[in-house]
Amino acid sequence: MYYIVGGAIALVLSLCLGMLVIPMLRRLKFGQEIREEGPAWHASKSGTPTMGGLIFISAAAAALIITCVWGIISGGFSGSFSELLIVFLLAVAFGAIGFVDDYIKVIKKRNLGLTAAQKFSLQFLASLIFAAFVAIFGDTGTVIDLPFTDAALNLNWLYIPFIIFVMLATVNSVNLTDGLDGLATTITLVVMIFYLLISERVGNSAMALFAAVMIGALAGFLFYNWKPAKIFMGDTGSLFLGGAVCGIAILLGQPLTLLIVGLVYVIETLSVIMQVTSFKLTGKRIFKMSPIHHHFEMCGWSEVRIVCVFSFVTLLLCAVMYLLG
Repeated sequence: MYYIVGGAIALVLSLCLGMLVIPMLRRLKFGQEIREEGPAWHASKSGTPTMGGLIFISAAAAALIITCVWGIISGGFSGSFSELLIVFLLAVAFGAIGFVDDYIKVIKKRNLGLTAAQKFSLQFLASLIFAAFVAIFGDTGTVIDLPFTDAALNLNWLYIPFIIFVMLATVNSVNLTDGLDGLATTITLVVMIFYLLISERVGNSAMALFAAVMIGALAGFLFYNWKPAKIFMGDTGSLFLGGAVCGIAILLGQPLTLLIVGLVYVIETLSVIMQVTSFKLTGKRIFKMSPIHHHFEMCGWSEVRIVCVFSFVTLLLCAVMYLLG
């Protein structure tokens, strides 16, 4: 009941905030600068307001507060408020890194934003703090579930470096996926539905509420982010989403499920790694353009088709993971 109410509140707030935030960002000229190495036809998107992640972050925060207050007053919410707080703070930490990056791009007119070293250092610090907290205070400790089995593995001292690797890889993969109108939003919405169902199955009402709130907030944002996008989420949004997805998976003790349900994220990153490696070693490119969603664009696929196909693949993977995992 609580997660249904929380999701509904987040949906309404996200839709309402979009009507307020988009005109404000236009007035402030917080427009996206399109990188020259991207597809030529993306130039028409230049000037579209960015930093739209603030919409679903604010909607999610408000919905969580309202729902938790209601839960405290009614005494019917059995979830862990500390888990809700830590996973939201994790996502906000990554979102803050993205916000600084977006601010530099938009205000300082440096299209690359933070340097790679600066961004990596901040992400590493956020990941380290969260991994250490979960290892010491989390319900799962240093134990992770193994997909498609009933077995679990205690990583002991390997847990923290493993979780840091998972978080850095996932967060930056979500960031790479945010390259087409509605792509990262839709895929992450599907992934959040999966984690809502998993949270329900294992009886973690806190993570179920957080996932539901994110579903509602993303659904509202998608109304404005679907092609032709009226607003982009920016690094503010994509890094926040990466942190949110990681946080839920890790607190559920199921970080390895990210490899399956987040396979599109993984492939997006692998396509970039393969492209760069191949070009440096042989001078030849494997794909027409990377990340891989741009390759399909260059092959003549429309943005809507790519988003629908990638999201359907994610939906199938989530169904398989839920039924067999």
